[in-house]
Amino acid sequence: MSSLGHQLATSVLVVGTGGAGLRAAIEVAEAGVAVIAVIKRAADDARTVASGGISGAPAFTDPADTWEQHAADTLQESYLLADPRTALVVARYAAQGFHDLARYGVRFDRQGGGRIAQRHFGAHTYRRTAFAGEYTGLDVQRALRERAHQLGIPVLSSVYVTQLLVSDGTVFGAYGFDLVDGSRYLVHADAVILATGGHTRIWRRTSSRRDENTGDALRLAVEAGARLRDPELVQFHPFGLIDPESAAGTLVSEAARGEGGTLLNNLGERFMTRYDPERMELSSRDRVALASYTEIKEGRGTQAGGVWLDLSHLSHETVMTRLPTVHQALLELQMLDVTRDPIEVAPTAHHSMGGVWVRPEDHSTDVNGLFVIGEAASGLHGANRLEENSLIELLVYGRIAGRAAAEYSARLTDQQRSPGAVRAAEADVNRLLTADGDQNVRALQRSVRHLMTEHAGVVRDEAGLTAGLAGLDEIEARMADVGVHIDIGGFQDLAYAFDLRSTVLAARATLECALERRETRGCHNRSDYPELDPELKVNLVWSPETGVRREPVPPIPTHIAELMRDVSADDKLFE
Repeated sequence: MSSLGHQLATSVLVVGTGGAGLRAAIEVAEAGVAVIAVIKRAADDARTVASGGISGAPAFTDPADTWEQHAADTLQESYLLADPRTALVVARYAAQGFHDLARYGVRFDRQGGGRIAQRHFGAHTYRRTAFAGEYTGLDVQRALRERAHQLGIPVLSSVYVTQLLVSDGTVFGAYGFDLVDGSRYLVHADAVILATGGHTRIWRRTSSRRDENTGDALRLAVEAGARLRDPELVQFHPFGLIDPESAAGTLVSEAARGEGGTLLNNLGERFMTRYDPERMELSSRDRVALASYTEIKEGRGTQAGGVWLDLSHLSHETVMTRLPTVHQALLELQMLDVTRDPIEVAPTAHHSMGGVWVRPEDHSTDVNGLFVIGEAASGLHGANRLEENSLIELLVYGRIAGRAAAEYSARLTDQQRSPGAVRAAEADVNRLLTADGDQNVRALQRSVRHLMTEHAGVVRDEAGLTAGLAGLDEIEARMADVGVHIDIGGFQDLAYAFDLRSTVLAARATLECALERRETRGCHNRSDYPELDPELKVNLVWSPETGVRREPVPPIPTHIAELMRDVSADDKLFE
């Protein structure tokens, strides 16, 4: 390969190597089909970190559990906005996902007889969350990475994909550049699987790292001709750190409140008595986030804009044996001893529950040959994500989409190509690379994040959303005069420029859909429309050309609907 560029060809290209991307690539390789995976980070730096566990109904612990009940719980928790077909697929094939993980060597905690242990989490009717200590997501990622290595799957690291290549509504590859030396990549592929995460980094405080979840998949898919669904539905986690700035948004484990941690405002009041006096800190995640937001907004928060999570009343033994990672993390990040001092936390954008519009049977999109999986896709979570469903989703649909992409490639009788599309992608990078305007890319990115936090955070209203859209118009106008500066450190500033484009597109879709959803449902709180509106039991589908369109949610099968009910909150941690 010359330094001027790399031209590659494969049957299936996977963009992103977190859990979803790796599972898809493994499925393609195990089917004997050529696959290449690319990641914009180092090859071993993708992140799938769900610590609580992974849910499914193989009934290792509670024999009465069924996959139908898992589907019913998922739909109930979604506030009726999840696609029932998607929920049924995930629940039905969860057992296969567990089997695959065991085959790949995930080190699940075990119970008597060597069976996988399962514990209770949130709104699950039965104990169905399996776990690997406090590091379930990391161990899943490790096992998938080792399996991908065994299969010899090529993983190209430090490659930033700027555009999917499309001709006549059919994808035929991707274009990008190397973040270190700037050399270009042209990858021809019969099918492309996007697995690059959601868009929670477009808020000021987020559990995402600095250069992930900026909406890459949303922009790449939309520019290729796909649509988005429910981008306004974003889960805010109540326990994101405020300091230090470099770690702002880092999550404090849910176990902290599960073990008896209390929330206090700056007056020392245990404020959950005002919002959920029965469950208190064990209330649902969205309710705790809303309570914290309200305390801060009404002037009872800390000077830095947070509330206090207090563990100091717990015994030293409890903290050291049940919350060791919390104790260690705060010592490292803040030199804070949680056995003596409270932790300053604030609501933090955590999980995109909307994403790219996909078909429930295989996560294909409006673009022939393009599949989207993981947090980048929509359909399973609706307005609230059932606890620990994210890991099982990526395993189920990673396998299904990987197989579908391999079969799609095998069916092709000719390969689509368009020199014009390649030249346009190349010109797009060249244009930004030579941009020498006076607008700083990262400053504009921060402006979007402040705008989204101010106008589309935990609580929204029409005036704020309208102001947010006006502010976004201004930021987009300033983007015409950006400057991109390449230095000895590499081409990161060019990546930031594309991140900004992704962020602005994701922000516009989110704001426009949040404006259209004139109700309060699950994670979506409209102070001017505080009630749930039965007429808005619809998905909101967005594209730049059509704006927001309402799409009916398919009916729930009768035998599943009969199983739906509110789950008792007694002695349970509700995420």
